[in-house]
Amino acid sequence: MSDYDNTNRGAMFPNKYKEDGDKKPDHTGNVNVEGKEFKIAAWQSTSKAGNAYLSVKITEPEVSGSEGNNDLVPF
Repeated sequence: MSDYDNTNRGAMFPNKYKEDGDKKPDHTGNVNVEGKEFKIAAWQSTSKAGNAYLSVKITEPEVSGSEGNNDLVPF
């Protein structure tokens, strides 16, 4: 078991697969919320007022095979 508790923490890194002009996120990573792991993605943007901000999307990780949950609805 890890000596470090990752509960309610996460990390994001620059997306090395992002190319100019595509809609892939600028940063991707994982986040733990109350012991459950999620994927996190962020896009750098600028508001109409000229302020820089990050737009964030959090999704449940994809599961493969018979473990899949067909009740999940993507957003």
